[in-house]
Amino acid sequence: MTANQDTSGRLLASRYRLVSVLGQGGMGTVWRAVDEVLGRAVAVKELRFAAGVDEDERRRLIARTLTEAKAIARVRHTSAITVYDVVEEDDRPWIVMELVESRSLSEVISTEGVLPPLRAAEIGLELLSVLGQAHRSDPAP
Repeated sequence: MTANQDTSGRLLASRYRLVSVLGQGGMGTVWRAVDEVLGRAVAVKELRFAAGVDEDERRRLIARTLTEAKAIARVRHTSAITVYDVVEEDDRPWIVMELVESRSLSEVISTEGVLPPLRAAEIGLELLSVLGQAHRSDPAP
């Protein structure tokens, strides 16, 4: 049994029930979860630390995760996910977000092949629009 299987079923903040792993990356794991208060599916990003991470690096990674969550939460765009909550469990933040049922761009390309130029341009324009909104919502330094 893996560590992720051990965590499945766990209840965070007396509210978010972890169901299954959606994806994993260098800094964490994204879970499918259920908000048991509102009865809806959500995505929960779990911050993970590599073995041997010292306390200074741990604090830096936590600060970076919180900065990421705050930045995403300020963006109001139909093509950007919504951050619902940040909870602290095990001395680290867990970001609770809108769950978007879809395939990744990587999955689309691997199953359907290279995107037609028009579709690639449409995706690029949507990304630029979200980034523009993110920059407009960024608080002044």
